[in-house]
Amino acid sequence: MCDKLPKRGIVLMDTTYWGRNWGLLLMLDSERSKVIWRKYVSHERLCDYKEGIDYLRKQGYEIKGIVCDGLRGIFQLFSEYPVQMCQFHQVAIIRRYITQNPKLEAGKELKSIAKLLTKTDKGTFIEVLEAWENKWEMFLKERATDPHTGKSRYVHKKLRSAWLSLRRNLAYLFVFQEHQESNMPNTNNALEGTFTALKNSMRNHSGMSKENRKRFIDGFFKA
Repeated sequence: MCDKLPKRGIVLMDTTYWGRNWGLLLMLDSERSKVIWRKYVSHERLCDYKEGIDYLRKQGYEIKGIVCDGLRGIFQLFSEYPVQMCQFHQVAIIRRYITQNPKLEAGKELKSIAKLLTKTDKGTFIEVLEAWENKWEMFLKERATDPHTGKSRYVHKKLRSAWLSLRRNLAYLFVFQEHQESNMPNTNNALEGTFTALKNSMRNHSGMSKENRKRFIDGFFKA
């Protein structure tokens, strides 16, 4: 949805929200930092991302790769393209599970490992992660019986969830290194910057209705 669509590029995609049920999905051409498709949504759905990619393809835009936030199912949906998960999104996922200031030593170490994502290569990162896994293997497997249900559960469930999210997404966290010729970024920073600029601009016009906000946003991207 822009006046002149580039011929090819890397697509950055993500959704931002105002409140719980109203958001904006953007697709950005990474090289030109240009919005090439957008849609108002109530929540993130794979079908909306597919709609945007289908639109770009029909317009003759050659997709060299995609950078996204790791929405469940999105890697499989776009498996025909090189897909990079935003490394900062992965760090944020881990932080949500173990908090900004983890109390467990294993959590503190995993937080430090996550921060290495943007500073190292895939091989080195895997070595560090596997060393952590070997060190804390038995700790991660610790189980206890719930006194209310009588069922066995993992003691360090949130730590395990943080670790498993990293393991699940590992194949998509260093794709940019495998496609250096396409200048694929490792994060959605350019897109996040666009969201920030839009929201800062809208703060000067608080109190608008949803329809007026849509008109403002449409004008913002046409300017």
